Amino acid sequence: MQVRRLVISLAAVALVIAGVSWPCAQAAPPWSKASKKKVAAVKDENFDLTETSGPWLIMAATFTGDGAEDQARQLVRELRKELKQNAYTYQKKFDFSITMEGRGVDRLGGPQMMRYQHDDLVVEIAVLVGDYEKVGEAGDDIAQKTLKKIKYMKPDSLVKVEKTSQTMAAIHAIQRAALPHDEKQPQKGPMGGAFLTTNPLLPKDYFVPKGLDKFVVDMNKGVKHSLLDCKGPYTVKVATFTGRNVLLTRKVVDQMEQGKTLNLKSKLVDAAEKAHKMTEALRAKGVQAYEFHDRASSIVTIGSFESVGTPQPNGQIELNPQIHAIMKQYGAERSIVAGQAPEVGKPKNEGGIPYDVQPLPVEVPRRSIGADYARAAAN
Repeated sequence: MQVRRLVISLAAVALVIAGVSWPCAQAAPPWSKASKKKVAAVKDENFDLTETSGPWLIMAATFTGDGAEDQARQLVRELRKELKQNAYTYQKKFDFSITMEGRGVDRLGGPQMMRYQHDDLVVEIAVLVGDYEKVGEAGDDIAQKTLKKIKYMKPDSLVKVEKTSQTMAAIHAIQRAALPHDEKQPQKGPMGGAFLTTNPLLPKDYFVPKGLDKFVVDMNKGVKHSLLDCKGPYTVKVATFTGRNVLLTRKVVDQMEQGKTLNLKSKLVDAAEKAHKMTEALRAKGVQAYEFHDRASSIVTIGSFESVGTPQPNGQIELNPQIHAIMKQYGAERSIVAGQAPEVGKPKNEGGIPYDVQPLPVEVPRRSIGADYARAAAN
């Protein structure tokens, strides 16, 4: 069957996709409550930063050149002892021999390619302190208090050395000497430029968490055709079942999956059963159907898609033909008479269970990436 092109506005698609919203994750990672966490035992003095070291840390100092690694490790030992918190080293390489695109164009009209004046390979070692779950929130000022203390510390590994490998140490010393200073106030030490930063080993997505809370994730565990297992970012919602009487529990979902008869008289349980039966019926026909349950409703979706459609120069979007086909196949029939509003017929059904009058493309709900890292760290 040939599917005609359907063009709708980007704003309309945005509203459609926003029609199903998923709550943010609340899972507590293992590095939470840093003040109560003991300094981890270190085997063979391996101070390397890891993914599970904490999402937020304090950048205390950086080192480069001869002796950088030794001095960084000495500082880590001092900070662990003084602060009673974990401290780590993180190594980063900078290759200045790489040619890169600069501003302007060359004599042939192509991009101007440039290189650094010194083609060195620089290795810099950072010393970080932390295991902070969050920063800047009321009641969570451990990181801020530690940062302030670090700024005024004068550890032996930085001040009682003949030659330091600390990056820009000489410049910082000149700045401290040149700036006016109140004799009544303590002067900042060699780590006066310390600042809060994120764990560079965690993906950027971690710091913009977008996912389901643990309760809803647990609700959908063990569901054979769960929407959480859909690979694509978009799907088409073809049926919605709501209920408000009794909270859907993990036990109810398990009984439903095992095909047991549920005696509970609840609109929410009834909604979950209908979504499950419809999904199984569609799967039996070879349709890529999924089910999803949350606190207030259950839904059935079809398909897995990388995009809703193709943006057009006029600001509209041409729907993905496969999405359009699903919307047309499972949506209610419409009769159009010139000069009159379209008449919508009865919803289609699957074994007596009704589909939505108007199927819609929606975003696939996801588990929180932060919660995923927390679970991995705990195992």
